[in-house]
Amino acid sequence: MPNFSLPDSVFAEAARQFPTPFYLYDEGGIRSTVRALRKAFAWNKGFKEYYAVKALPNPRILSIMLEEGCGLDCSSECELLLAERVGAKGEDIMFSANAMPPHEFAMAREMNAIINLDDISDIETLKNYGGIPETVCLRFNPGGVFGGDNDIMGVPGDSKYGFTPRQILEGLDILKGLGVTGFGIHGFLASNTRDAAYYPRLAALLLDTALDASRKSGLPLRFINLSGGIGIPYLPDEQPADIDLIGEGVRKAYRKALGERDDVAIYTELGRYMTGPHGWLVTRAMHLKDIHKQFLGVDACASNLMRPAMYGAYHHISVLGKREAPHDTLYDVTGALCENNDKFAVDRLLPKVEMGDILLIHDGGAHGFAMGYQYNGRLRSAEVLYRQDGQYQLIRRAETPEDYFATLL
Repeated sequence: MPNFSLPDSVFAEAARQFPTPFYLYDEGGIRSTVRALRKAFAWNKGFKEYYAVKALPNPRILSIMLEEGCGLDCSSECELLLAERVGAKGEDIMFSANAMPPHEFAMAREMNAIINLDDISDIETLKNYGGIPETVCLRFNPGGVFGGDNDIMGVPGDSKYGFTPRQILEGLDILKGLGVTGFGIHGFLASNTRDAAYYPRLAALLLDTALDASRKSGLPLRFINLSGGIGIPYLPDEQPADIDLIGEGVRKAYRKALGERDDVAIYTELGRYMTGPHGWLVTRAMHLKDIHKQFLGVDACASNLMRPAMYGAYHHISVLGKREAPHDTLYDVTGALCENNDKFAVDRLLPKVEMGDILLIHDGGAHGFAMGYQYNGRLRSAEVLYRQDGQYQLIRRAETPEDYFATLL
């Protein structure tokens, strides 16, 4: 189910204090999710979550993650700078390469981040820009199709990411000659799955691949990184992923591969799962157009949340104060962009909406604000943290026209 953990009064008060549209994030919900994840993997003494900065790149959210014992997963210069500004250091940072400008390797090395290489050619680049550390992670792409009994389906053969199995061995031989003394392996083979079988199956694949590579190269395996992929229930009839069941499944795969060994750490890089359900785009009804169908215009648009326009993604919508009212009016919920795909919902049954009503667009705490843009001169919104003490904290102000023009010469 979409997240209804906060009462409508929380959003009503926020809308009284801050002009719509804005994002509201629930600090308590985020911290609770982090703790549940860590509990599910507590059996692995080296377990660490590296929160995917791209999901919600706000310094206050990243600070919460660090306070809860997480690291940060970065993939660009600005994400590294964000990590640095919130106090992440050394192995608190996982830097994942993907056609990177060479200077970003040097920057990550200067910060002593863990380097996750995406391609065998990156070895030479890293050697020339920052140097080779003692431990390096390699991103693995097995090719083909990654599926199973529960219709978990990824197509690694079509993915731009990772080393082939042959390149893993070749890369480790090169790295060993350059002074590497141990390695990790990383894999991301599915997206937004709530199936408890995905992580255990991925763990088994990574362990089998890495242990074979370890035997052949003579380099010890230090960690496996399961990356992201655990999803959230966007649709009303979906249930959340069972993180305890997932953790237990990974434990069984780990024991099957390693026996009593406990010297291989488990890392994750979750973003959507960690913060997605704990963010809402708060917007106000401001226009009703009744032609061939009813178009309900709100003061947010795809510039604030592009997933429905880009992917046709479902985000649940509720109307403040009308949770129990009959959902008997059919709307397309739209923004003001000059694009016909600027719609948060198509043919969605909602309670009858009056102008000025507050609408909550659920599950916006990951890949929501982060994917914002300024098309049509529409500006990115504010972000508000609903703190555990019941106070509201503005953690990013809304953009202004002055911001829009600031980079022009």
